[in-house]
Amino acid sequence: MKLSRPVSWFLLAFGVWSWFIWITFAKNLWKDGSGLAFDDAGDPTAYFWVHLALAVTSFLLGTAIGVIGFRGVRALHRPATGTPAKTSTPAP
Repeated sequence: MKLSRPVSWFLLAFGVWSWFIWITFAKNLWKDGSGLAFDDAGDPTAYFWVHLALAVTSFLLGTAIGVIGFRGVRALHRPATGTPAKTSTPAP
C-alpha cells in the first residue's frame, strides 16, 4: 500500500508533535510541585503513575505513527518497483 503525500506528511508531523508535547508533559510532571504527582514524603502518587503510563503509551504510538509517515514520505521519493523498465525495441 502506498500512502499519499499529504497523509505521509501528516503522520510524520503527528509523530514529531507527539514526542514534543509528551516530552514537555513528562518534564513538567517530574518537576511537579503542586502535590499531585508526589506526596509530602516525595514518593510518586497514583496520579504520577497514571500520567507516566499515558506519556509512555503516547511516545510509543507517536513513534509508530511517525515511522509509518517517514516510510511513506521516503517511498514517494523512490521509483516504483515491480514495473517493467521502458526500453525501446527496434521495429522489425
